[in-house]
Amino acid sequence: MSPEHPAAPLGTVRLDDEEGVKRILIDTLSALWATVNNLTRLRPTKRERYRVTIFGSARTHAGHWVYEEVKRVAAALTEMGCDIVTGGGPGLMEAANAGAREAGAGERTQNIGIRVELPFEQEVNPFVTEAFEHQTFFTRLHHFVLISDAFVVAPGGIGTVLESLMVWQLLQVRHLYETPLIFAGPMWRGLVEWARASMLRPGFELASPDDLKIPHCVDTADEAIAIIRASHAAWRHAQTAS
Repeated sequence: MSPEHPAAPLGTVRLDDEEGVKRILIDTLSALWATVNNLTRLRPTKRERYRVTIFGSARTHAGHWVYEEVKRVAAALTEMGCDIVTGGGPGLMEAANAGAREAGAGERTQNIGIRVELPFEQEVNPFVTEAFEHQTFFTRLHHFVLISDAFVVAPGGIGTVLESLMVWQLLQVRHLYETPLIFAGPMWRGLVEWARASMLRPGFELASPDDLKIPHCVDTADEAIAIIRASHAAWRHAQTAS
């Protein structure tokens, strides 16, 4: 070994050892994921608030009847004492946060937005009182799952599909329990009907019939409110009994 390149201390890796550096980075990232996964096992003994996440399109403007119905749902849930959680952006996310604000979320409950950094996206909508920013969709989706007791899925695009199908799968594999997943509107009923027709074909079953019963498909805001009301009452009973 020349004086210009002295031997490295035992156990260390030189930066010009590309394979060694790559191995350390991979091992470190794997260990970091294991640590994060372990920490997410922790849960409070009692959750102080019942939180409902409302997913929906960023493209639906104020004045559209769906926007107004989402506002009404959020207001009704806020009056029950539920926190409202959204993606924090415009459209139906804004409608939910606005409905919570109008129902007095600032006085009784929290009005939460969970954002992700995108090069073309907008700022947090003005009705959010507590905002969280994520660098990736993966951590953002995990955040929704960790803090939510129920999910209401309003009409939306590809992002809304991603969010709702992730929750559906977590319920399917029992990583979530007794968490209402409510699909509101005909587009979601059509999705479930497509899944049933495509995944339960005799002789080529790709899912269990029970998997297709997980989402509650509703046509009206009042039906969604009724499901959450029953779940919230059960949650309150469990909280007082424990």
